[in-house]
Amino acid sequence: MTTPQVLLLDPLPADADAGDEAVLASLRFVPPTEPILTAFDAGAGRGDGVFETVGVSGGRARGIDAHLARLEASALKLDLPAPNLAQWRRGVDTVLDALPPTGQASIRLVITRGTDPAGPPTCWLTGTPVASDFPERTDGIRVVMLSRGYANDVGEDAPWLLVGAKTLSYAINMAALREAKRRGADDVVFTSTDGFALEGPTSSLILRQGNTLVTPAIQHGILAGTTQADLFNFLEAEGFECVYRKISAGELRRSDAAWLVSSVRLAAPITAVDGTAIPTDLDLTARMNAALLA
Repeated sequence: MTTPQVLLLDPLPADADAGDEAVLASLRFVPPTEPILTAFDAGAGRGDGVFETVGVSGGRARGIDAHLARLEASALKLDLPAPNLAQWRRGVDTVLDALPPTGQASIRLVITRGTDPAGPPTCWLTGTPVASDFPERTDGIRVVMLSRGYANDVGEDAPWLLVGAKTLSYAINMAALREAKRRGADDVVFTSTDGFALEGPTSSLILRQGNTLVTPAIQHGILAGTTQADLFNFLEAEGFECVYRKISAGELRRSDAAWLVSSVRLAAPITAVDGTAIPTDLDLTARMNAALLA
């Protein structure tokens, strides 16, 4: 396995029209064992920051425009300085060039508030080859439904809860995955207190109902899924109707098939919900993953 790559980024102002030389000068590889954060960085001490994880296959990064747009939107929600998207794009390309040209990998983009709220943020990218062949793509995953603890539309009344932002504060998500393991499952579908299915801790939810594919509406605090959006483009070209709307928790058990989808694992079919088996569509799953990897 190739050594992971770490690229530090000296952030440029979002509106800076920097030339290629200036952008390159703002990027610096460091050994993966070299410390890059102080003990006082807000990202480490408080989880105060945002990130994106970009899937890579065959030497190409998937959905980079969507990931950069989501990074920008998350930074805005946290009142972080807006990222210079051209600089971050060059950073992704630089890490990509250092990764193996074949196989799969992931590139992670991180912005923290740094050590001083008035100072520059701390920014870096990592590139990590992925050795797993992800048997979940064919074997499927068992999920449990766990309450997220708030109503479906909480983000409209309480924007400070940062629903819909991809923040570094993932302790709740990891706790939910541990609870799933304790219950004999592999993953989680979060539900709202008013009875709607939301998303997974690290993934988006898609259901198939006949010829219609459904995912929860993002305006209700759902993190906009980049892989889900890519799949909807593919599925619409295949003749499916793709819909964003509220999904009641009970629909998950009644659908013709369901998936949790994410940038690295891709589409994993759900085989059971709270211990009860549900239908799967392995042919469509294979086509979806082939399209993502193409």
